[in-house]
Amino acid sequence: MATPPLEARHQPSGLNFQFNGSRLAFADYVARNRDMLGRAHSGSGAADLEKIVDGNAPFELKPPAGFSAGQEKTYRRGMLLTHGLSDSPYSMRHLAAFFQENGFRVMAVLLPGHGTQPGDLLEVTWQEWAKTVAYGAYKLAEEVDEVYLAGYSTGATLSVYQSLRDNRVRGLLLFSPALKITRWAALAGLHKLYSWLIPSARWVDIKPDLDIYKYESFPKNAAAQLYALTKELSAQLQQHELDIPVFIAASADDMTVKTSVTLEFMARVRHPSSKLVLYTTEPEKFPPGFPAAKLELMNSVVPEQKILSSAHTAIVIPPEDKHYGVAGEYSNCVHYYPEEMEKYAACLTHPEQDFQGELTEENLKTGILRRLMYNPNFAALKVSMQRFIDELP
Repeated sequence: MATPPLEARHQPSGLNFQFNGSRLAFADYVARNRDMLGRAHSGSGAADLEKIVDGNAPFELKPPAGFSAGQEKTYRRGMLLTHGLSDSPYSMRHLAAFFQENGFRVMAVLLPGHGTQPGDLLEVTWQEWAKTVAYGAYKLAEEVDEVYLAGYSTGATLSVYQSLRDNRVRGLLLFSPALKITRWAALAGLHKLYSWLIPSARWVDIKPDLDIYKYESFPKNAAAQLYALTKELSAQLQQHELDIPVFIAASADDMTVKTSVTLEFMARVRHPSSKLVLYTTEPEKFPPGFPAAKLELMNSVVPEQKILSSAHTAIVIPPEDKHYGVAGEYSNCVHYYPEEMEKYAACLTHPEQDFQGELTEENLKTGILRRLMYNPNFAALKVSMQRFIDELP
């Protein structure tokens, strides 16, 4: 199968490869990014443009009336939300609503290289992502007594990284954390030796990019930057112990990150309020040597919905989500493109017939498989997060 051709979206837009907040107030940072996204997607129709900008833009929420004010700042608690690699702030919207309902001042950032077009990940560095999270934590700390960080995948990695350098951070909530990825990603930067001659060599995946809130195409630089970030974080974790409360939700079947490293990380967390919710196809099989008080096992198999397992992509989205949920407008079928186009077409056009789950070898043998994009147990996840919040110091 020939490599799919590169298109305009696979080139940098020139709009979004560096952190662009500087000394801005957070509302101005949001406005600047909404303007940038509007220019990046100016070819879309008016209705689509508004939808695309709203989903990809950073945002902020204030707690409803009735919650106690802070002693030193306007609000008692604040939550900074950071999305994952190739993702957008859309993925954090439901978590944001939950934290807002629990009295948190919420801010969500847009990582450089995201929300515009995949080519903007070709030149970005993880240090620019870290600058963005540091800015968000700083702005949140101006308004709240207690700073908390929540992140999905790479956003979780960046949240841990920030917590080790910022003693204002009082706790972490991590979802499918990317604490370790495969070693081949370390070699991804070598493409620069020859990609001037073969531009497609800069890409791991060249896909149709049908999702308006997440890139399907994926450049090697993005993998290399995440690998460098995880390597730096691992070195720092060897020198520092996390003594703040940590909540993690992860899938045992995750094919993007190494869940075994998440278990090792959580086992070293010292705070007694810490908790790991692990989605697994074997809820009766307790991980050997893991502290029982820290673990909640959740059955990820839902036969009546043809769900075979949870997935890296499924943790933070509820079933009712209009884009990724049960009746959502998007189906994740890109694993069939372009090698198995008949399966790709069937997966897109007959979602009611598909199995759903992680892209494990066993699951792929079952039949046409969509990668699961929502959490059928999201209501139970909110209960677990509520319990964690209620036990915070």
